[in-house]
Amino acid sequence: MNAQRPIRIMRIIARLNVGGPAIHVTLLAAHLRPPEFESTLVCGQIGPHEGDMAYLAEAHGVTPLVVAELGRELSPLRDAVTLLKLWRLMRRLRPDVVHTHTAKAGFVGRWAAWLARVPVRVHTFHGHVLHGYFGPRKTALFRWLERLTARLTDRLITISPALRDELAQTYRIAPAEKFAVVPLGLDLEPYSSVPRHTGAFRAEWDIPPDAPLVGIVGRLVPIKNHALFLEAARRVREQVPGARFAIVGDGELRAALEAQAAAPDLAGAVTFTGFLRDLRPVYSDLDLLVISSDNEGTPVSIIEALAAGVPVVSTAVGGVPDLLEGGRYGALVPPGDAKALAEAMIAALSAPHADRQDARRAIAAAYSIERLAADLGALYRALLAEKRGRSAR
Repeated sequence: MNAQRPIRIMRIIARLNVGGPAIHVTLLAAHLRPPEFESTLVCGQIGPHEGDMAYLAEAHGVTPLVVAELGRELSPLRDAVTLLKLWRLMRRLRPDVVHTHTAKAGFVGRWAAWLARVPVRVHTFHGHVLHGYFGPRKTALFRWLERLTARLTDRLITISPALRDELAQTYRIAPAEKFAVVPLGLDLEPYSSVPRHTGAFRAEWDIPPDAPLVGIVGRLVPIKNHALFLEAARRVREQVPGARFAIVGDGELRAALEAQAAAPDLAGAVTFTGFLRDLRPVYSDLDLLVISSDNEGTPVSIIEALAAGVPVVSTAVGGVPDLLEGGRYGALVPPGDAKALAEAMIAALSAPHADRQDARRAIAAAYSIERLAADLGALYRALLAEKRGRSAR
């Protein structure tokens, strides 16, 4: 590689749907720019029931290259076309680093990079699909594919130590020494500076200003287990009758969840907002944020909520215990336990004036986009130097 030109990075993700990975890749493409780096973001198309975060890329001056065949589901024909298109793109743009994100893009992207002889191949696990997403046969196939593709990869990145340990020890995707832990990085200043309880979100959605308000932010898909959240909400209402609940997000399960929320003991207490671009008014007015998932990587909503000074209760899954420092920054409960989740929610609502400044400062320092860009820039330089050293021998 010519040291006088920028390091060329091609970042590939299946789609820019609402969620942490889309924010992650967009911010990295915006921050890893000349003179030292040159970034290209490649993505597929959004599914019919998904929210589109292309607006975020546009706001940061990032114009993704769209490969229409690149999507979430396995499809041998579409995947072969995607592989060919990515290979051609890599041969034309000659990246020094291909960095893939999410399972599908990670598979086709790394194979294309290997075939195109890209010097450095990196993949980030923001979570994984090796448990809780599919049936036994499809899950076994994904595990085999991840192990095989890991052999083509120079470094596997996880966003938490727990996720690294799970992938290396439980699922044996690759030896532990092939992994690096690089926590998420976000633009948190808009959340850390938002005033508490402005009332704008409550006024817009007709939620009483004095009602205890509990929210959940995320896609309405099975792995997020919003049904558990609603069952816990029903139990909370038995102890805190005036409590209200906001479900922020959209997805395939919305109709079923709205039917569950229409039951007599929850009727009128649950607000469904759909996707919202600006979450600052939401976090400002929440008294509590909840995660009820069966599996997670590092939820962006927790980071944003803590930066905004919102208490958090979550199931102890994936990277959440690491993010919450084992319970220091928020309550952790077993997954699938509505009673424990409800009890933790009631306890958090009973202490609304607890000092959260330590958590706000710690999160802002640990999860900034500047830190993430610096970490990955150093990793890319080290891996390229290692490859050049091998070539010179």
